[in-house]
Amino acid sequence: MSLKVGDIITFERTFTTEDVEMFTKVSGDKGIHHLTPDEQGRLVVQGLLTATLPTKVGGDNNVLARTMNFEFLRPVFTSDTIICEVTIEQFEKRDNRTHITSSFLCTNQHEKQVLRGNFAGVIL
Repeated sequence: MSLKVGDIITFERTFTTEDVEMFTKVSGDKGIHHLTPDEQGRLVVQGLLTATLPTKVGGDNNVLARTMNFEFLRPVFTSDTIICEVTIEQFEKRDNRTHITSSFLCTNQHEKQVLRGNFAGVIL
């Protein structure tokens, strides 16, 4: 894939109870809200698990991140489908490397913003 400034890359994922359980084991994030279902039977998805959406897009494009900024806007629950749009803000070759800066916005199935931020790094 050849990236350029202005490209928008989209990735979508529906989070499950199993995702939260596995991430709890790996991360050690055992907040009660990740372990106890709400009145609708949902768990709150860990913020950093939600943040795997833009990092997946970076990984798909061999980005070695140097900086990452996340602003968590509202909770994500199991069974929520999150759409992540990553926009390429800067893409240039210098110093024998390709440098990239991107912003991202994640929204849920109700078109509510849940996460936004940016990352910068180099492409391997």
